[in-house]
Amino acid sequence: MILYNEWAQIEADESQTLHYQALLQEYLANKSAQVQWQYLIPELGEGGACSLFGHLQEEPFSLREHLDIDAEAQLVKLQGIVDFVVQQSGVDWFGIYQSRDIHGQSQLLKLAYYGAPSRPLFPITPEFAATSNNVQVVSSGKARIINNVEDYVASGGEYYTCDPKVEAESCLPLYSQKGKVVGIIDAEAFSTDFFTPERIALLVAASKEIVAHLPA
Repeated sequence: MILYNEWAQIEADESQTLHYQALLQEYLANKSAQVQWQYLIPELGEGGACSLFGHLQEEPFSLREHLDIDAEAQLVKLQGIVDFVVQQSGVDWFGIYQSRDIHGQSQLLKLAYYGAPSRPLFPITPEFAATSNNVQVVSSGKARIINNVEDYVASGGEYYTCDPKVEAESCLPLYSQKGKVVGIIDAEAFSTDFFTPERIALLVAASKEIVAHLPA
């Protein structure tokens, strides 16, 4: 699989992807992860367009407001996938988002993650797509890989900054068996050129497994 955008052309070797899929399935069969039904989130900036990194809301975000308790088994698997990706890659932040109708609006809901607190919801709107890789990817169905955020911004690219330590980001769409985009995965690193073909193969393997465990 070759993932394109204007900043990257990276080939994920199919055999490497299959290798990671096998390792991941074995990991999930033998490990049970801890579900985060609640997590801390940053204060939102002016107009809700950005998060204020380091300034946390007192009230934690609760997934129970948006998911049934029956989703526990799926969330266990999704958090297990997060743990596996972090273990295998050393990535500094990784999250799984599902497209859901929330408060009458299509939004990306963060289901499982590793790393610093971050916003739980991204409205899927043209306004957010202008700066947010997450929303661009779920809207277009095309992956985005930025291996040097500083160069990307200096060249005129719009970038939604939450954690200023992030120097590279990779965001991949999640496709259902019917070919519909149902969410995204987002990976961030504190070093440039982090997303090598091998790490992209890992992310592709994770994305293929995730869709089998998304809540209804």
